[in-house]
This record gives sequence, structure tokens and C-alpha cells, in this order.
Amino acid sequence: MADKPSVIRETDDEARGLARRLLRGARFVALAVLDPETGFPSVSRVLIGTDWDGAPVILVSALSAHTRALEADARVSLLAGEPAKGDPLAHPRLTLHCLGSRIARDGPDHARLRDRFIARHPKAKLYIDFADFGFFRLEPQSASLNGGFGKAYHLPGSDFLIRLGGLQDYPGQEGGLLQELGVRFPDLAGRLAYTHCGAKAGKWRLCGVDMAGIDLASGDLLLRYEFKTPIATISDMFLELANSANPVP
Repeated sequence: MADKPSVIRETDDEARGLARRLLRGARFVALAVLDPETGFPSVSRVLIGTDWDGAPVILVSALSAHTRALEADARVSLLAGEPAKGDPLAHPRLTLHCLGSRIARDGPDHARLRDRFIARHPKAKLYIDFADFGFFRLEPQSASLNGGFGKAYHLPGSDFLIRLGGLQDYPGQEGGLLQELGVRFPDLAGRLAYTHCGAKAGKWRLCGVDMAGIDLASGDLLLRYEFKTPIATISDMFLELANSANPVP
């Protein structure tokens, strides 16, 4: 008896790009953990950010059930991708399997994650410094992408990680680079949002940058502009953005 054809497609660059945009363009995700008392899967909704190497980051309260679950079992899954009009199953979604680790408040990474998270979620400034709130970094292990009917893919966790490319050594690091981009390309946020991401009118701003793309925000809206290929150096990033210049409609 002949083997049935696999429903999983061979993963290509288009699928990888879609998976990264779904994750990095998400304001929130559904978070699944294992309840330490019952062993049952438990699902909640959390705001999400990313570290500059692409790893997801969540800000959680010690009073939350999912925080206690993460401390007992590091395994966690998240679901990204919002349905639009019509059949919700016809729209892309991503399930990412991760291992979570708490970020120490007095450690070297906390300040960077705090700045990145507030840039993405300004209202979080109201509670981000409360004593019971803290960050978990979620290390990608594997993923399942459903790009719509008949478009299923498996991806390794490495497809979501980004080389730093000297970002950690740039003067002022990410904040300094965002400021420099604003000086060199004053219309950059609007140009990327309108021309390259198909966004509607809004007061778009740069809220994050890494060697694979730029995060854009306008009110409660978030967009992710991905470079065609990851950038090797900061100088190459400036050149790429200069060459992609188009007038804002």
C-alpha cells in the first residue's frame, strides 16, 4: 500500500518569513503551560515582546497561574496570528514551542528588555516596575506554521534567532541606533508602514530594530518589516534602507 502524501510542506524562505512576521508582529499571544498541580494544559493571554536576537519575551506577575507553572516546568507553547474576516482557519497562525527562563531583575539583561518592552507596549510602564512583575525569556525549540488551508510547515527553533551583528557594541545600543535611523531617515516609519507593509494612515514610529528587521507601532497597532535577508553589519543596514527609499503615499 502506497504511503499517503504528507500534509507538511517543505519549509522554504517564504514560510520562514511568514513565521517570523507572525511572531515579531504580535502584540499578544495565547500562552500554554502545564498546571503543576493537575498536569492539565492551561492557556492564558499575555503581552509579548522580543529580545534583539529574536527570542520571545513575556512580562508576567508572580501572582499569575502561568508564572507559577513556568517556574515548575520550563516547557511552554505560544500561539500567534490573529484571524480577520471570514473563516478563522483560513488565516495564518504559528505555534512556537519554547523553554522559559526567568530574567533576574538585577541582572545585565533586565534593563534592555525593559526598554524594548516599553517601546512596544507603552502602557506597561504603569506596572512594569512593580515588585511582583518580571520577565521570562522563551528560547525557541521548534514550531508549527499553518499559513492557511494546505500550507502546513515545521520549523526548527533556530529559524527564529537573529545574529546580533554588532548591535550590542553600537553607541547607545538599540536606542542609539533607533535615534540614528530617525535622523538619517525621518520618514522611515511611515514609509515602511505604508509602502512595504500595506498599513493604513497613522502616526507610525520605530519601536524596535534588529539585524533582521524593524518593528513599527501606531497606537495599539504593531507591524514588522523584515529585511529580505538578515543584515550583517549596521553599515549594511543603513545602505539597505537608503536603497529601499520610496515616497510616502
